Amino acid sequence: MQVTDRKNMEQISLAVPDSDHQAIQQFITDTGWDAQSVMDRVAENVNELLGDPKESCLIIDESGFRKKGSKSVGVARQWLGNIGKVDNCQIGVYAALCKGDKVAIINSKLYLPQEWTQDKARCEEAKIPLDDREFKTKEEIALEFVDRADVSGIDYSFVCADAGYGKGFSFCEELLKRNKIFMVDIHSDVMVYLNNPKPYIPSDLPGRGRKYSRPVSKKNAVRVDELIAGLPESEWKTMNVRKSTKGLIRYEYAHKLVWIWIKNSGIYQWHLIARRNAEDKNDYKYSLSNADEKVSVKKLAPMQAQRFWIERAFEDCKGCCGMKDYEVRSWNGWHHHMALVMMAGLFVLSEKLKLRDEDLYITCADVEYLLQKILPKRIVTEDDVISELYRRIKFRELLYSQNYN
Repeated sequence: MQVTDRKNMEQISLAVPDSDHQAIQQFITDTGWDAQSVMDRVAENVNELLGDPKESCLIIDESGFRKKGSKSVGVARQWLGNIGKVDNCQIGVYAALCKGDKVAIINSKLYLPQEWTQDKARCEEAKIPLDDREFKTKEEIALEFVDRADVSGIDYSFVCADAGYGKGFSFCEELLKRNKIFMVDIHSDVMVYLNNPKPYIPSDLPGRGRKYSRPVSKKNAVRVDELIAGLPESEWKTMNVRKSTKGLIRYEYAHKLVWIWIKNSGIYQWHLIARRNAEDKNDYKYSLSNADEKVSVKKLAPMQAQRFWIERAFEDCKGCCGMKDYEVRSWNGWHHHMALVMMAGLFVLSEKLKLRDEDLYITCADVEYLLQKILPKRIVTEDDVISELYRRIKFRELLYSQNYN
């Protein structure tokens, strides 16, 4: 946080007293400390600050990092949400613990596309442990986070995730098996039923054609966007969601109990929650929840709104804690870096809470500013400047020889 520009190892070594670029590189890339153990400790400490079995939630999300070349572990042509298109990038899956407007990341793991898990030589070069070379979907990684949170005793009321985890409902069903309440976003084309579909297998007609084997329903399914579009204005309720620097954020909400029929699996009655801008009646968002059917939209709306805070956590971690500025290619290096970023996020959270008790509302950028002004800075001599310039030249020559010879 002492570094104002790119928060990479080189800039840290130039700003922090008694630091060395090569030592930092070795610490991040080559040393054998266990990143997951550090993340687990961060999770325990965050739980002490935010854990609440009635009000907190566990948020699952992913974040991407644009990368050039093909050497960085997990890099591939993938959908990159922050730019809205497919690009060459790495994708990390994250879990955050959130209570109200307070949030911190408590787990992270790099997603490995199949083109990586099927390439043994590439995995060897990136030093991916054998146990991590099996392909896992983002949903499977997310469920591992849920299980780990439970084993670690993390206190939360429900799980929420974006529409990427609402496709196909397999993630929702796995959460049901774990007796979890969820609030998961879905796409507008998801099909739901207004009544129990009561699927059945039709009786066979003697002597005519093949026998029926697939269940059917006499009820008609409808797309969620068409269902919500047909609701009268009287069913929309305006609610305040959160405070911002521009005042209260308000949305309009509509709610229906709907039936979900997952073929070859099960039938469920869940809440459908729709949200739109109060001003222009646009920008719809749809979510499903398995909360008790008696839970009102006044309770469901804040649950749906909680996913906003992991985006704020990403924004703070990338802007102030160096999340996006890493210069590592290996599996170990990526997870070491994220563990340290999570430690920085925990520190920021603890400082926010301390000062909030004194009626001072500070941001991550405020903490960064204070540290930059208070912590000692490295005194750079003429010899240091010449030595650093020499190191840069030799490093570029090394990169050139590796890439073009």
